[in-house]
Amino acid sequence: MTIEKAQKTVDTWIKTTGVRYFNELTNMAILMEEVGEVARIMARQYGEQSYKKSDEAIDLGDELADVLFVLICLANQTGINLTEALEKKFG
Repeated sequence: MTIEKAQKTVDTWIKTTGVRYFNELTNMAILMEEVGEVARIMARQYGEQSYKKSDEAIDLGDELADVLFVLICLANQTGINLTEALEKKFG
């Protein structure tokens, strides 16, 4: 899936299943929460923290996808084309 397709897919999902976008500040807070969940996994899997029983079923791929989903939501609602923005970083 391309970044452009991902942005369109998220937008369609939000408008049909999710009903509406949360406001930008709420989505920013959700993004930080999701990044925190990734950090928790990384600290346990690759760092020095030990796993708790409740952490064993958490999947890094799922959590990274959550981060990407919310990031795409923020891009969509602020009018950012992520393909162009990423290409500009490499240009």
